[in-house]
Amino acid sequence: MNPKEAFNKLAILCSKKEYCISDMQKKMQYWKLNSKQETQIIAQLIDEKYIDEKRFTEAFVKDKFRFNKWGKYKISFQLKQKGINQELIESALEIITETDYFEIIEELLISKNKSIKAQTEYERRGKLLRFMAQRGFEIDAVNIKLDSLIDKLSD
Repeated sequence: MNPKEAFNKLAILCSKKEYCISDMQKKMQYWKLNSKQETQIIAQLIDEKYIDEKRFTEAFVKDKFRFNKWGKYKISFQLKQKGINQELIESALEIITETDYFEIIEELLISKNKSIKAQTEYERRGKLLRFMAQRGFEIDAVNIKLDSLIDKLSD
């Protein structure tokens, strides 16, 4: 594939959905473009505003939090895997309000609690904490919510 065709394909993709630079680089490697061509195409995509790492990061955070119900740790880890700058990640995570964060934690805890089989409250709490940790939520935040929900969860 020649560079012009590659640019056009990538521009079409980027006009439909947000992508980061590393996503585009992976596509170009698959198409066997050389590194000089890749660099030129990426620069052109950025110049023409098809790719914007800040915009991508903010959209990623919103989507993964709202739809996948991921915690900040998991979102941050996934963005690091995509090669996103730590400052951009921290800035984008500020989009999530504390109120929304605790609402999602409560929703997930109540939902998961219904399917947990536990002999003791200690075992139940441990299973809930592990579940939330897998979702990328901070243990301190989960503990705060668990303490306030203890009556609801034991019913």
